[in-house]
Amino acid sequence: MRNPGSIVALSLLLAGPAGVRAADVADPGIGQADNPFLELAFDELMDIALIGKGESRQVQTISREDTRLLLPGTSPFKALEKLPGVHFGAADAWGNYEWSMRIGIRGFRQGQLGFTLDDIPLGDMDYGNNNGLSISRALIAENLERIELAQGSGAVGTASNSNLGGTLRFHSREPTPEAGLVLGQTLGENNSSRTHIRAELGQHGGWSGYLGLVRHRTDKWKGFGEQAHDQLNGRLQYRFGEHRVWGFYSLSRRKEADYMDLSLDSRRRLGWDWDYYIPDWQRALDAAAGELRGGVTSIDDAYFSGRGLRDDDLASLGAEFNPRDDLRLRATAYHHRNDGQGHWYTPYNASTNGVPISIRTTEYYIGRGGIVASLTWKRGRHEVQTGLWYEDNRHEVSRNFYDVSGPAITDYFLRDPSREVYAHRIETRTLQLHLRDRITFLDERLTLDIGLKSLDVDSRSRALVGGSSRASGRLQTRDALLPQVGARYRFADSGWEFFSSYSENIAAFTAGRDGPFSATQAAFDATVDALQPETSKMLEAGVRYSSERLIASAAAYAVEFNDRLLNIAQCVGIIGCANSFANVGTVDTRGVELTLRWQANARLSWLNTLSHNDSQYADDYLDGTIVRATAGKDVVDSPRRLFASELVYRHGALEARVAAKFTDKRYYTYVNDGSVPAFWRLDAGLAYQWPEPGWPRSVRLQLNATNLFDARYFATVGSNGFRPSDPAGTNYTLLAGAPRQLFLSVEMEF
Repeated sequence: MRNPGSIVALSLLLAGPAGVRAADVADPGIGQADNPFLELAFDELMDIALIGKGESRQVQTISREDTRLLLPGTSPFKALEKLPGVHFGAADAWGNYEWSMRIGIRGFRQGQLGFTLDDIPLGDMDYGNNNGLSISRALIAENLERIELAQGSGAVGTASNSNLGGTLRFHSREPTPEAGLVLGQTLGENNSSRTHIRAELGQHGGWSGYLGLVRHRTDKWKGFGEQAHDQLNGRLQYRFGEHRVWGFYSLSRRKEADYMDLSLDSRRRLGWDWDYYIPDWQRALDAAAGELRGGVTSIDDAYFSGRGLRDDDLASLGAEFNPRDDLRLRATAYHHRNDGQGHWYTPYNASTNGVPISIRTTEYYIGRGGIVASLTWKRGRHEVQTGLWYEDNRHEVSRNFYDVSGPAITDYFLRDPSREVYAHRIETRTLQLHLRDRITFLDERLTLDIGLKSLDVDSRSRALVGGSSRASGRLQTRDALLPQVGARYRFADSGWEFFSSYSENIAAFTAGRDGPFSATQAAFDATVDALQPETSKMLEAGVRYSSERLIASAAAYAVEFNDRLLNIAQCVGIIGCANSFANVGTVDTRGVELTLRWQANARLSWLNTLSHNDSQYADDYLDGTIVRATAGKDVVDSPRRLFASELVYRHGALEARVAAKFTDKRYYTYVNDGSVPAFWRLDAGLAYQWPEPGWPRSVRLQLNATNLFDARYFATVGSNGFRPSDPAGTNYTLLAGAPRQLFLSVEMEF
């Protein structure tokens, strides 16, 4: 790394409010405090969750109790935005609208992070995903048990081939020992309705399980259209002695009407509430013919409509065996199938029947399966783990056009296109092996973590339609020796801990629509030999403190991100040209994260987190024949400062929460001549649970207000990618955040 000696580590980090718990971690990794062989008191477990006690890196947990005062159905990503280093944006109140949903950590964007659910890899979660699915589709929000966030380096055994930066590990809830039925209903503005049902089977001779259903409907907060999501989760588990086996199934059917992408210029001319033309078909026809009115000056200011469809089925079978007190074997096999389409009414391609508009689609298929397994052995000072992740993935992506004769709501999959532009099949095989050893000294005051992982990813692309318009070929990512080391020292019984860690990571080449295969065959052939996979080196260190009233942490970090691969768009998003692809150098990152939680008394807690991140491009790059002066410029969509403050009050049956979030200025051009301003947003929740109502067993009433002060801001930048420069503010790649909205929820348990 560059100047590693200049990195000084402070670390004042932590905390979620009272009620955060740590549960068994499925796959302990470097610096993971979970120890399946060590019994801990509940207070110790709570501290582990709050500040990463015992960790040799920055790790924190959000629990189910910690999300109870959020709007029911809220994205788990949005629940994380109060933690240091986390930047999240979405254009809807729940944070679930996938075209807009973006999470970033320490300057790394979503596609450079790692995500798993109960050990199952979720891929990089980008919108046009090639290897996974969003957590909002994989799991019903009410079935989330906890989230483990590692802002820096994830556990060495995390099943991800994209985690250059941090990792997020989601865990679903366990079945309850008592049989019961939970009914939840949320109503709110824009005809919002969310119905949640969960039936708990109870425990019967070692068997337990549950079945959960959700029906979610809401109109867009501006424009015309509905966003709909239906989900089913089922879990069946059998325990015998110290062993258990389980099965999990998730079904998701999602249909979302899109919000129109804005530019700085279109927002100034047309306002925050500007959207698609739908249901005004005639105006869309006139615009396609060049007849613009009402402040519209460009054909790209609006189209008739846009929509995203995603159907997912995810299934897994897992087992955990503990043949001895010091030995544990865990394995999870999984299969995932996805069908998706993105619809855009485009004025750039006429229908064959003479209508000057057609529907342009991007169509997706994912069929993948694999296994994640680990063996953990505790002997004396050592806790050793070895494990593997293997996955076979077949991904298909195509671009088609469909004729239209008039306005229609295309909330269904289109078939039989009038024109096929390209179709690609990409087959990817991933093998990851890991080995780690946790060694304890000095009555467990000192812990050393040493780990290695090996990654081998092989992707092969073949054109089915379109020939040279998209590349066929092979991309390989291999590194047999990726180290992780860490240390943690606890200062007697003072409440203080010091931690530090170093890790190296590599990301596989993106095997989807935004990767090297999205270039033309000629461009791919000209660059493939020079392409190197992206790599990162990360060093972090810090201190923690915990007492009865105060929990605090401070961390400092430095990252060197090498061989940054840039997907260079050649036209506006709706046209969908083949991209060019280039290695554009290095990104250097430095940052500090501070967290303080004050427990004033048994009823009131106050959490504050402050992050400063300086992520800059280290090199200029060549865009065709143009030199782009990016050296010393800030990384796009990477706010320098983030601040979060959350006040939680609990007294008997009453709970209240007020949370504020500050997000600094963000750039959406590589030379930093295009940016969106900083903003504040405030959310609030108030709940009352009737004590001992009799029948039903419990009744809970909750009121939520999102964006309480009705701030107007850009929630998402880069929805249509980033450009080198945009001095006139004409890049349609911004999405407005939702205004103030109110919701009322009731939950009954029988």
